[in-house]
Parts: sequence; structure tokens; C-alpha cells
Amino acid sequence: MTRQSYNSIDSCLPAGRASAALAMTKFNMLTKSKTHTQKIAADLAKKIISESAGKRAVVLALIGDLGAGKTAFTQGFIKALGVKTHIPSPTFVIYRRYPIRKENGGFKNVFHFDLYRIQKPKEIVDLDFRNILNNPENIVLIEWPEVIKKYLPKKTIWVKLAHSGKANERIINVK
Repeated sequence: MTRQSYNSIDSCLPAGRASAALAMTKFNMLTKSKTHTQKIAADLAKKIISESAGKRAVVLALIGDLGAGKTAFTQGFIKALGVKTHIPSPTFVIYRRYPIRKENGGFKNVFHFDLYRIQKPKEIVDLDFRNILNNPENIVLIEWPEVIKKYLPKKTIWVKLAHSGKANERIINVK
């Protein structure tokens, strides 16, 4: 698959419902800066909220090495949902919940999980994780999801971020 640089996610996704397009489309994007990564994330957020809420939360699993851009991606995504506050990494608190505006496709909350410090899946399950995933009013972004992969819905959107080898460039793979 060839890497391409896109200015927006619209240029690489077919028209139509976001999750259906994402489920059927695998693509790579090359971003040139943190701001560009955040714009791609914001575009993805807008695609997701353009459809009505389903039976469960929309889940995005973000994978990548330290410094690959997972938190920057999350910040761009959450800001696109109208959250005005600073969005830090929740590494030491495990997750943060941000209420979002009613006009965001029926979604009321976005959760940002950082599971870097989680050793066993039970640690996250004990935090009411299943109820969060089962609530169709939620969007859930999870950094370091590998430890809980078996608990994630089949329709999880996997976002892999990687260094390209050049300063500030990132490869974003969505599937």
C-alpha cells in the first residue's frame, strides 16, 4: 500500500457513513506536523459524528510507539467535538471523560483512556469499562489498547501511528 499525504480525511475516504467507510477502507496517511496530525484526527471525528449513534460506543484504538502522536491525534479528535479545555494525557489517572455538545450526532461523552501503566485487563474492567463501551452515547479513544484487546468490540477502529523517519512526519494507518 502506498503512503500518500492528504490534507483531509475526506480525500481518502469514500462518501457515506463513517464507520461503514472505515470498516471497508484501509488507508495510510503521511502527516507533516503535529498540527496536520490533529487536523486528520479532527476530520475523522467529524466523519464519525455525522452518523447517528449505534447500539454501542464508537471505539478507536490508538497504537504506536512512545512519541508517535497518539496523544496529539486524540487532542485533535476531542477538540473537533467542541471540547474547549486543555486535553492532557491521562497516563496517571487512566482515563478522562469530556462531556460534548448535544449536536454531535447523539454522542454525549468522549472518553480518553491511556493504558500505558495497566498490567492486567482486570485493572481496566474494574473501572466500569464495559458500561462505558456499551453506552451508545460515548466515543472512546484508547491509547495502548493491546492489554485489553479481547474486550474491545469487533467494530473497533484501529489507528496506528508511526514515525516516518523524518522529523515531525507521522504515518497514520486507519483500519
